[in-house]
Amino acid sequence: MFAEQIDAYCERTDFTFWSEPVNALTNAAFLIAALVIWPRTKDVPMARALAVVLFVIGLGSFAFHTTATRWGAMADTLPILGFVLLYLFGASRDFLGLGLWRSVLACLAFFPFAFVCTLLFSHLGLGSSAAYSSVPLLIFIYAALLRTRAPFTARGLAIGATILCLSIAMRWLDEPICDAFPLGTHFLWHILNATMLGWMIHVYVRHMRQTRLEDGASAR
Repeated sequence: MFAEQIDAYCERTDFTFWSEPVNALTNAAFLIAALVIWPRTKDVPMARALAVVLFVIGLGSFAFHTTATRWGAMADTLPILGFVLLYLFGASRDFLGLGLWRSVLACLAFFPFAFVCTLLFSHLGLGSSAAYSSVPLLIFIYAALLRTRAPFTARGLAIGATILCLSIAMRWLDEPICDAFPLGTHFLWHILNATMLGWMIHVYVRHMRQTRLEDGASAR
């Protein structure tokens, strides 16, 4: 079952290892983004954990776009889910100040929220890309909630959500334009996603350092 192969993207023409060379190699963008952001996370443990997960996303996606198997698909999607939940916990706790348990509840609430969003956007024609629709919507919600108390962070989140919307559009476009453009557009999903996830870590780090500065100033 897990070894069953899947032909899911325009670039793939058979089930050989390098049938998706561009899709496979552009996963290097995740590795590069993780390595670039890593030194900036040294004093922010949550951001450091996110950078590790970002690196794993690149490895998992490479596994999927080379093996084209169901186990490869799991290696691709599970680290992405892990990143979303980890960031959601950190944003709830540190951006909104919800505390430990309410932040855990926010993570649990993500699943029914994502389910509803997936159903809605599937009906709007997003296909399999509808599964990701909940994430930019949630980021925009957090940006709106933070627009007064932390406007710089809110702006950063809104930028990240906008990049992700463009990224999802590239993922969706891969199949419709396949006949005219056999390479497809999925590789742009990788590049834009890597940029967006690295940016989101940067936003988190910046927020945490600014909070420390403000706390230090008020303590004087």
